[in-house]
Amino acid sequence: MTELAPSLHARPVGGLLREWRQRRRLSQLDLASEARISTRHLSFLETGRAQPSRDMVLHLAEQLDVPMRERNVLLVAAGFAPSFRERSLDDPALASVRSAVELVLERQKPYPAFAIDRHWRIVASNAALPELYEGCAEELLARPINGLRLTLHPEGMAPRIDNLAEWREHILARMKQQIDMTADPELLALRRELLSYPAPEAHDAPLEQAVAVPFRVRTSLGLLSFFSTTTIFGTPVDVTLSELALELFFPADEATARAVERR
Repeated sequence: MTELAPSLHARPVGGLLREWRQRRRLSQLDLASEARISTRHLSFLETGRAQPSRDMVLHLAEQLDVPMRERNVLLVAAGFAPSFRERSLDDPALASVRSAVELVLERQKPYPAFAIDRHWRIVASNAALPELYEGCAEELLARPINGLRLTLHPEGMAPRIDNLAEWREHILARMKQQIDMTADPELLALRRELLSYPAPEAHDAPLEQAVAVPFRVRTSLGLLSFFSTTTIFGTPVDVTLSELALELFFPADEATARAVERR
């Protein structure tokens, strides 16, 4: 996997296109066929012997499934203005989105729900089940809270996660997929940090009839077990919105449902 360093933002567009093509494990012939252009023309674009039009940059970025933020980088490298705006969730233009997010999070109560950005920072939550965070170090709960750091840090939730080895492996695999897709250097640094935390012994019980990797955590309410779903916005044209995900947690067994409802 090729890593994108910040200095690459100043590189010619051809080199960036070539790196995205290689990251997607496509040959020039593969990409040219999918983009319906000649292999010769693609080769000229990658080597700088030809300059792509704005439409061609966006067309190739679409074929390569380049994240929206990096499509702006490609456009700037080709000498064009960025196409996709990046707004804060507090921006009036995103008021309807913010309302939708708040509605989904609130409706998820009494179970936890979070809105997270591309670096797993929690930008909104429904504040359900504060018992989940008992004993966590104060610095891990200071804003902006990073959900993965809070979960896997030895001074966070990790000591109380009943299936820590299994959950840690699930999280790290999910991060790797995200890094392969985005080549985000901050995610790479975060994953290296998580890997530096003490690794638990893999002695988790078999999943038996589980349909997803559960999140099992010991709390003052007892052992709670959840599975999570991830929701993203369809057809976004704003960078912030394209990188926003909603993580909703549901009870994975009757004991958890009863314990949370009693609370």
